[in-house]
Amino acid sequence: MLWTFSLKFVFLCVVLGVAAIGTISSSVFLIFTLIGAGKFHRDAERQAAEAAAIPLLPPVSLLKPVHGAEARLKENIESFFRQDYPDYEILFAADEDDDAALGIVREIMSRYPKIRSRILVTGRPPWPNPPAYSFAKMAEVAAHDILVTSDSDVEAAPNYLREVVPPMLDPKTGMLTCLYRGKNAGGFWSGLDAIGMSVEMSAGVLVVNVLDGMKFGLGPTIVVRKDSVEKIGGYRVLGDYFSNDFVIGNLIEKAGYRVALSRHVIDHVVPPMTLRRMWERQVRWAKGTRYSRPKGHIGSVLVYAMPYGILGLLAAASLGWWEIGAGLLSIAIINRLIEALVVGWGVARDPVVRRAPWLIPIRDLLGFCVWTSSYLSKKAVWRDSRYELVDGGRIVVRNTSGGSEGRG
Repeated sequence: MLWTFSLKFVFLCVVLGVAAIGTISSSVFLIFTLIGAGKFHRDAERQAAEAAAIPLLPPVSLLKPVHGAEARLKENIESFFRQDYPDYEILFAADEDDDAALGIVREIMSRYPKIRSRILVTGRPPWPNPPAYSFAKMAEVAAHDILVTSDSDVEAAPNYLREVVPPMLDPKTGMLTCLYRGKNAGGFWSGLDAIGMSVEMSAGVLVVNVLDGMKFGLGPTIVVRKDSVEKIGGYRVLGDYFSNDFVIGNLIEKAGYRVALSRHVIDHVVPPMTLRRMWERQVRWAKGTRYSRPKGHIGSVLVYAMPYGILGLLAAASLGWWEIGAGLLSIAIINRLIEALVVGWGVARDPVVRRAPWLIPIRDLLGFCVWTSSYLSKKAVWRDSRYELVDGGRIVVRNTSGGSEGRG
């Protein structure tokens, strides 16, 4: 009996130690998040000053692949026709002429005849990554040197182009990308997905930007010049990768260019989702990160706070040390609330963060569960196909299905 008690005591002490280490590591992450947020604001001021000194903004080409009539597609597409920018064209690409998104696109194009726009029907993509193929076909006919690529599930403010284009006038900058805040199109599970974009995703990017600099892109907006894309071998080199946004930034940085993080934060529209669909989408993204940045992904287990706070509470309570357990849980909750305030509101300007801060601890716990699940399988369902991820972030198509998720 004494032996059993001793083993239990040692086990609970070990668990409590793990919880304490996790609490410390997540607190260190929070400190770097605060530093990253400060750097973001300083860089934003510098970008604004540099943009104000530019006498004439260059014409640009917007490249936008579409796939299906997703939530708020009309509002998303129309926002790009309402840009306060002197000269730009918009190119759309779809696999088939009867794609449900094209009816919406054509109707909007007819209402904005002064904005040069064009639709390309590219046929079934021969590459595993459909957006990469769409970008390649649009880049071939794009009239301008600066290419602004974005997903179909994002909504842009009128000053979007005025903020993302100027940094690209520096020849040393080969690519620019944006943070994004989640915009919930309806439902609790969609809201949980959306707030993760504004807080969890943004915090991770801010920390990486401080520690290692930007060496990747974020799909909702990637701005490049034709010379930087050509130097890495064109969009074709992205065709076999799952996370093409990560890969293009990584390759452009390795080619000797700088990758800039814009001061602009764009809205990423999250469609109404069930728990199952939200879960599958989250795990799919996590798997993409796992294979694209394996070391960074495995290390991200140390940035979550709530799992360690809960673990600490349970272990300490079992030992009769309620004060210690309550302290660890309180630290975890305060940690995430500070992160939400500084990143979700201070940087991403997500109004939901102010209205429902209690969602952040829940989202943090969900993020840990998603991270764990990302190691349970190599398979993923993405748009119309089932894939298997392999080393380096490449994807192998296994078979097709009948999905219709938008190009994002």
